[in-house]
Amino acid sequence: MLMLERRLQILLDDARYRRLSAAARERGTSVAAVVRDAIDLALPADQAKKRAAAKALLEAEPIPVPDVEELKREIADGHSRGL
Repeated sequence: MLMLERRLQILLDDARYRRLSAAARERGTSVAAVVRDAIDLALPADQAKKRAAAKALLEAEPIPVPDVEELKREIADGHSRGL
């Protein structure tokens, strides 16, 4: 179970609170849980960023890769130019 350790107090205008309250009722959860979900969505943890990056890499179109000997020549050329 998730251990909640920090308390946060915020002031909201009526319109925002009504939206939160309605979302909580629709989900069958608390207003606080809706706020936590919104935070997670807006500010993803590092793990979520890593998953998104991995997904983007896996979904990327393949690109042509030169053969190994050509890569070795490019690396050697770069080294000879001080790169």
